[in-house]
Amino acid sequence: MHYKEAKGILSAGNGMNLYRGCTHGCIYCDARSVCYNMTHDFEDIEVKINALSLLENSLKNKRKKCMIGTGAMSDPYIQMETKLEYTRKSLELIERYGFGISIQTKSSRILRDLDLLKKINDKTKCVVQITMTTYDEELCKILEPNVSTTKERFEVLKIMKENKIPTVVWLSPILPFINDTEENLRGILNYCIEAGVYGIINFGIGLTLREGNREYFYEKLVKHFPGLKEKYHQKYGYAYVINSGNHEKLMKIFYEECRKHNILCDNHKIFQYLDEFEEKNRVEQLSLF
Repeated sequence: MHYKEAKGILSAGNGMNLYRGCTHGCIYCDARSVCYNMTHDFEDIEVKINALSLLENSLKNKRKKCMIGTGAMSDPYIQMETKLEYTRKSLELIERYGFGISIQTKSSRILRDLDLLKKINDKTKCVVQITMTTYDEELCKILEPNVSTTKERFEVLKIMKENKIPTVVWLSPILPFINDTEENLRGILNYCIEAGVYGIINFGIGLTLREGNREYFYEKLVKHFPGLKEKYHQKYGYAYVINSGNHEKLMKIFYEECRKHNILCDNHKIFQYLDEFEEKNRVEQLSLF
């Protein structure tokens, strides 16, 4: 871990990353890609030491309230968050200034901040996004070794439902020859159905590989799945988009189940929903007239 002063904290689209890098160890992680110009080891987490003051200034000076997004490039609930509490303190600021939050994680540590998520959702909108890729718990521990298991994430989804906080699941990536099976897909979908998720983001049955994350992925294949690296090379070469041979079959099941259970599965509409700010008190006041 090391500290660095940041020039800004919110992107043009109001996205926020308090940390840079990750310690979850997911074997497929796109954030390792060279194109993101990270100048330090991925596991040597960069902490933006002035992030909270930058965030408060940004929120104070915004003319319009909006949704703040976090978790796209670095999970806000990596292990060190337990001590540093940057994510919790940022949620306190977001709640205080009346903004919404769209937060993405693979960790049940988010339950620590349930009180703040509820407060934000009471005022505006809080959407909790959980990534789920692997129904089999033992396989999950290989693919995503230092993070909450899929079952633990399912429990998070259920708790959010109990507290009327909307949820979105990222069902991505799905790895060819590893978890691109009907059993895996239906297991995750059943979790989503039981937890009453609002929507499921799915970019297809497969993954993307480019310089940086490709090398790490293949290194882990050699360690955990002997012979599979060669199989990938033979079928995909150095392609960026790696589509499963089961793509069409599994996507048909995906769409059928989502429509059957009224789960939104249009990525464009889900992203629109994540960006839409709602001021609930204002809506309630208007409804009185």
